[in-house]
Amino acid sequence: MMKVTKKVIGNLNKCYSIAPLTYQGKKHFLVAAEKTDPCYLFDLDGNQEDTVWEGPGGVMSMAQIPGSDGCFLSTHKFYSPNDSKEAKIVVVTPLEKGNWQVKTLVEIPHVHRFDIVTRNGVNYLIACALKSGHEFKEDWSMPGKVYGAVLPDDLSGFDENHQLELTVLKDNMLKNHGYYKVNDEGIDTCIISADCGVFQFIPPASKEENWEIKTLIEDAASDAVLIDLDEDGEKELVVLAPFHGEYIRIYKKIDGSFKQIYQYEKSAEFTHAIYGGMLCGKPAVVIGHRKGERNLIAFTYNKEQKAYESQILDEDCGSANVYHYVKDGKDIIIGANREIDEIAMYTIEA
Repeated sequence: MMKVTKKVIGNLNKCYSIAPLTYQGKKHFLVAAEKTDPCYLFDLDGNQEDTVWEGPGGVMSMAQIPGSDGCFLSTHKFYSPNDSKEAKIVVVTPLEKGNWQVKTLVEIPHVHRFDIVTRNGVNYLIACALKSGHEFKEDWSMPGKVYGAVLPDDLSGFDENHQLELTVLKDNMLKNHGYYKVNDEGIDTCIISADCGVFQFIPPASKEENWEIKTLIEDAASDAVLIDLDEDGEKELVVLAPFHGEYIRIYKKIDGSFKQIYQYEKSAEFTHAIYGGMLCGKPAVVIGHRKGERNLIAFTYNKEQKAYESQILDEDCGSANVYHYVKDGKDIIIGANREIDEIAMYTIEA
């Protein structure tokens, strides 16, 4: 069993997105809100250092521009699946404490997840729209898309009137919700989940080539991550299903294709937060769900028992997203506990 120490480091209405940020030679993390609320900058000890903006919020994703000093991209104005027509990706540049410049990079209605992935020295933007449009509440008649672009080194020329051009990498993706960056054989790859399955997007080896897209499973999924939990040398696929669903499943590659081999015995309503990586010296997946018991749960593999195991790290917290790092030899998870407007720091020890 892992020992968990929780500390509440802030309160933020509908806190949602978390991302690392290296700024002024120090590692930090950002926490931003889903509604019209602020974005805060924290140091790794959990001290709030700055307010990046007071609004407009609607932040689903943030990602640092590689090699920059505190510059990052962020979604703005994605307030909910039903209120995201004006969503866009912005470039955020620190000018001085309390003053961060925000400029439009590209308007993408309903843009939900995005990231910057690097291959052979080239930075690529990958952006996922949850849907392509809607006429009324809960209208899913216009499926989402995945877009890609080479991200130029100099972004200073972009604004509302000069936007980055994007290419559609894949369309017809209903409820295109999940995203996770996974390093696979030394390459940044993107695990993208939708109603039509889970896909691995692999950036091109050079700007002139096309992205490679692999279908991992065709089952409906909300989020997924590839991680070698049982340490047999091949990654399992851990899936939250279906869209905002209640199932936590593990798939293993058998005869060349992924087959489901495990399902968490409890219903985890509105699964959402997901981290896959090392925790206390062993591979783990941490998952949070936003309805029902609203637990934060860690999944690991017990080699003696030859079985997947779960441990509840926190209860009734309703994490939208989690972020993991190691400081002074200790594993830390930051939880954007959206359902209780709480930013929490969990120190986890073996």
